[in-house]
Amino acid sequence: MSLPRSLRRTNPISIALAIILSLGFLIFLLSPSSNAAAISTAKRKFNNAAAHPLSPPTAPFRKPVIPSSGERVPPPVVHYHMNNLTTTIDPAGNQEIVLILTPLARFYQGYWDNLLSLSYPHSLIALGFIIPKTREGNAATAALQAAIAITQSGSEEKRFASITILRQDFDPPIVSQDESERHKKENQRARRSAMSRARNSLLFTTIGPSTSWVLWLDSDIIESPSTLIQDLASHDKPILVPNCFQRYKDEKGHMNTRPYDYNSWQDSQQAADLAASMGPDDILLEGYSDMATFRTLMAKVADEAENRDQKAIIPLDGVGGTALLVKADVHRDGAMFPPFAFYHLMETEGFAKMARRLGWGCWGLPNYFVR
Repeated sequence: MSLPRSLRRTNPISIALAIILSLGFLIFLLSPSSNAAAISTAKRKFNNAAAHPLSPPTAPFRKPVIPSSGERVPPPVVHYHMNNLTTTIDPAGNQEIVLILTPLARFYQGYWDNLLSLSYPHSLIALGFIIPKTREGNAATAALQAAIAITQSGSEEKRFASITILRQDFDPPIVSQDESERHKKENQRARRSAMSRARNSLLFTTIGPSTSWVLWLDSDIIESPSTLIQDLASHDKPILVPNCFQRYKDEKGHMNTRPYDYNSWQDSQQAADLAASMGPDDILLEGYSDMATFRTLMAKVADEAENRDQKAIIPLDGVGGTALLVKADVHRDGAMFPPFAFYHLMETEGFAKMARRLGWGCWGLPNYFVR
């Protein structure tokens, strides 16, 4: 009986080599690897890397490999299913990205320490800063970069997913950042317009398709509960602001607290009548005796008792920005910080008005404090 034609054409040496290679491959697959952990870690880091420059700032950018031919490697097409992006009462459990944004004129170590103490997984937190191009801003940038270098080279659980630093492309309207200068009535319009431009630049540059929440946090907030993000998100509100108080020394040298942020309020008929009498570019300001609005200020209705109900919640018409949690979809809908008179309001108060015009509600926690 003759052999099949295919076997007659096959060289016996080729068959032997194929058997040897097959045995070697099986031995390689079945033998234990001493560097399995290293391979796993490398694979995890590679998979977590951003694929191309248009990816959101939540992972390191992986540069494309240029072939030996010198041809440019085009970036891959990436699909983001925005309907699958969640903002839930359990953001950590659902791996939701939180973008913390801070306009920074001065660097306070207490702010950075408070940021590090947040119990929300730092691997799910992206940070963004915008700093003015002034001598004081240069000092703040240097101090911030020094703090970042220590944190991002330290223990992995303390490292943040990404950090973006922007420098303003316009001069600040007032040079001094002293509290007395910042709160002068004559400085408010120019100051708030500049703050709005800075906030918008920071927001539009850093928000990505994977961002679920945006937490606005002022650079002088040095004390908040470590569960700040989880506590605010648990109320499932599109815009939510806690009460901001300030620690200070009284006349006797004792440490005390007092209300600080008066921009979170419920509107009044008196304020509406006052706005109706204004020109189109005039703005209402809160906290000045010669412009009595008679609004209900959240700072004034706080309960400071130890057994207070920290979950008590009230609707608001205006919000402050010292600590402000916003569902990212609110910003994606177009709610930003108007640097112009928007219904006689600007900056965070104007943002609240714009969000309400878009159908989003604003809420406040009068008995939940940041300082």
